Amino acid sequence: MTDRSGIICAGNWIVDLIHDLDRWPNESELVRIGTQARGVGGGPANVITTLAKLETGLPLYPMGAIGEDEYGAFILKECSRLGLPTSGLISKTEVATAHTHVMSVAGQSRTFFYQGGANDTLNINDFPEGTFKGTSARIFYLGYLTLLRNLDQIIDDNSTNAAEVLKRAQNAGLVTCVDLVSIHHPEFSRIVESAAPFVDFLISNEIEAAQATGTRVDEETLTSVEALTQMAHGMLDLGVRKAVIIHCVERVVWMDTNRDVFVIEVELVRPEEIASNLGAGDAFCAGLLYGIHESRGPERAIQLGNAAARASLKGLTATSAISAAAIKSLC
Repeated sequence: MTDRSGIICAGNWIVDLIHDLDRWPNESELVRIGTQARGVGGGPANVITTLAKLETGLPLYPMGAIGEDEYGAFILKECSRLGLPTSGLISKTEVATAHTHVMSVAGQSRTFFYQGGANDTLNINDFPEGTFKGTSARIFYLGYLTLLRNLDQIIDDNSTNAAEVLKRAQNAGLVTCVDLVSIHHPEFSRIVESAAPFVDFLISNEIEAAQATGTRVDEETLTSVEALTQMAHGMLDLGVRKAVIIHCVERVVWMDTNRDVFVIEVELVRPEEIASNLGAGDAFCAGLLYGIHESRGPERAIQLGNAAARASLKGLTATSAISAAAIKSLC
């Protein structure tokens, strides 16, 4: 590990079109859009942008697929602005760059209308073994499992191509980190189970953890320490190699393969202080990955993740409010 440095961020690359609403409408009702914004989104994009803005000095490598269109050009421009290499972003012909219409109500939640585009075409051939064997990076991050249509498909041996990608990265000596997404998918648990043996650190929120483990818990107690711990046990039982980290608004639970548990309570942010919670989970993941990369230990890694998530809440896009100074002030 000591001769490696850097993080590869692979998977969904999306253009977020954020619409700020004053309230959520009833069916067939009209509501006015206030502020609008455009930003690069998706787990890898948000994580790598946050890491770049934290000025960590780590080598950062984007990987994924985009279309040859206006949104694809926007992603390339944003990467170049951050000083990120773009050779790992494959331009796909005759397919659009993925994009999401994000409906955001300040202080509340957000709803996503997603068009998968080039992300849906990302396949095993886009991750040749030579890519991993030739890298000096330390961590390979893949996000979001269950939102990569081609890679998520269950194949004949009850595995997935996403699992094979993770296996290739592990065999090349990288630490693998996977993030999930809150989506209804009929094969959600099977996709996670297939990938788990090739995942060193599995990161999810409480909804995703419940889907992955088939947990049926009352909504009011889903975020209790007991429920989160139970779900962490369940995901480790699938074969995750180092640790499961489950985050929610109230707390974070980290459980390693020795079944040692670290619980960190989260200081709540007042609704009036939140511009949007778009990308807060990805910001948390970025801080967490930096802590893992630097071997900071569970408590410090979680603290970094929480600080990044808290800073992200101040901006309308996923990463617009994040800066090294903002994170430092919260740690």
